[in-house]
Amino acid sequence: MLEATARTLETLSDVEWTAIAQSLVELLLTLAHGLSAPVSDTNTSATQAALLHRICQTIERRLDDPELAPARVAQAEGISERYLQKLFEGVSDNFTHYVRERRLQRAWADLSNPAEAHRSISEIAYRYGFGDSAHFSRTFRHRFGLPPREFRQQEAERATIPSVAKGQRGWPHDALAQLRTHQAPAETKNVAALASPKDEPCTATGRTHHHLAVEAAKVHWGYFSRSLAPQMEIASGDTITIETLTQHASDDPERMIAGDAAAEDVFGWTRQRKNVDRRGAGPMDASVFGRGAGEGFGVHICTGPVAIKDAQPGDVLEVRILDIVPRPSRHPPYEGRVFGSSVAAWWGYHYSEFLAGPAPREAVTIYEIFADGETPHARALYSYRWEPQTDPFGVVHATYDYPGVPVAPGSIKRRHAVLDGIRIPLRPHFGVIAVAPREVDFVDSVPPSYFGGNLDNWRLGKGATVYLPVSVPGALLSVGDPHAAQGDGELSGTAIECSMTGTFQVILHKKGNLSGKPFADLSYPLIETETDWVLTGFSHPNYLAEFGAQGQSEVYATSSLDLAMKDAFRKMRRFLMQVKGLSEDEAIALMSAAVDFGVTQVVDGNWGVHAILSKRLFQDASA
Repeated sequence: MLEATARTLETLSDVEWTAIAQSLVELLLTLAHGLSAPVSDTNTSATQAALLHRICQTIERRLDDPELAPARVAQAEGISERYLQKLFEGVSDNFTHYVRERRLQRAWADLSNPAEAHRSISEIAYRYGFGDSAHFSRTFRHRFGLPPREFRQQEAERATIPSVAKGQRGWPHDALAQLRTHQAPAETKNVAALASPKDEPCTATGRTHHHLAVEAAKVHWGYFSRSLAPQMEIASGDTITIETLTQHASDDPERMIAGDAAAEDVFGWTRQRKNVDRRGAGPMDASVFGRGAGEGFGVHICTGPVAIKDAQPGDVLEVRILDIVPRPSRHPPYEGRVFGSSVAAWWGYHYSEFLAGPAPREAVTIYEIFADGETPHARALYSYRWEPQTDPFGVVHATYDYPGVPVAPGSIKRRHAVLDGIRIPLRPHFGVIAVAPREVDFVDSVPPSYFGGNLDNWRLGKGATVYLPVSVPGALLSVGDPHAAQGDGELSGTAIECSMTGTFQVILHKKGNLSGKPFADLSYPLIETETDWVLTGFSHPNYLAEFGAQGQSEVYATSSLDLAMKDAFRKMRRFLMQVKGLSEDEAIALMSAAVDFGVTQVVDGNWGVHAILSKRLFQDASA
């Protein structure tokens, strides 16, 4: 039972998990009874503790429900209200007090969080089930000694007072120490010596063109970090060609890795070692699930980072996408052809909605990419359902749970004639364009945020520009997660993932020169195309600051399209008022009449909604 549970832990339904959890508690009690002296009947408290823990988790998810009552929670758990109260009495508490305390603590955190400064006190009160602002104010003052307004002002003033450097946020200190023991000693690098041999001056503009080839030593896999040494430094106005690989190349190693020296280097994994060991922002000793170093909390192969000369926090980095070219296969049987992969994975939006069996299941579809011709498109070659794969270290992966696990051809059953006769139009773009975040040393590459990252917006293709707020010296720009095609939503978990090479121009806008610019006071990734402005909204605009030490797990549990829509609306309202000079009433009227809101993605931990504003709306005003 333990072995089967370990293999399927992340795919269990709520009902199955409840049964397993109960069985494990009873098993633990049985084993403890057999290995120790007889104990009293109070051993049933372990079962009660497990039930109480589950009830508390239910309460945490429903703190915003003003109708949250013991009767409803008890009914949902299949127990009596009296027994529910007895569970809380067993820990010297009661249901009403516990709920009120958790709501107050959440409100306290929001009122002290600079990222929530735009929310009114009443809005925060309603957010946590307090229907009466006056009642909330009295209750908050009784609990914390200050009314909400004074407390928020005090915390804002405290945040402006310079303080000595404190410990890292986001990871426990002992975990950080553990991470450092696994990192190679930092080398002292001469930035001038970092330039690639392929760097060459552009005689037409006086700028320099750089080339960053992909190899194991020049990628970081599954995470962003302010501590990464830059691969090279470039100046504002320079152009750079960056080679990128898809993390899904191992879905068909024969077509997407074999014969490609760079891909073989990055994906290299034998019984003795992995060429890129850390794959994700998790612990290096694989102590949580035992999958591998990094634990898969973050999956994208990112090339870089690239330092931008003179970039400092408060500046804005403009990244122009000049060209995107697919990376062809180097394997002789497929040489010159281009392939990609798409996975309907366990993190997909669809995963609990299957109509037919087996359910749940994961499916991989391999595509051939036809980038030339009048109608560039992708066609499906074959698909297969994921079967447990044993990686070179001997770890069995029952699901698609760790990046870069090579799929053995004989372990899967290929299904041909998939999506037969269907051509999927190409939308080449980079899912990940990011600068380094400031809050934490190791940040999961999956949830996007103010620093960019895994935006997964197909509008970030050739000819587009993204503006990113700089948070650390040098900006530390990284690019990865290349896509051949993707629809809004990215519903199944991935796009058509395909290795690509991009050419970019970077322009640094110093914070002292931002006044009057569309990206002045920028706090999120802003996309510009030839015809539109695209504003990116997230469930949590800065989850690292909002949730603190638990941010990289909490964001997965609390994302919603409602929150993302509100964020996109607020950003668009602010853009129209500050950049275009509209009143609030005018901005709202225009949004309803002419702004398109769309679902960017529902699979990246921090869900996204984008707002598209057509530049044509302001042609007469400009004239």
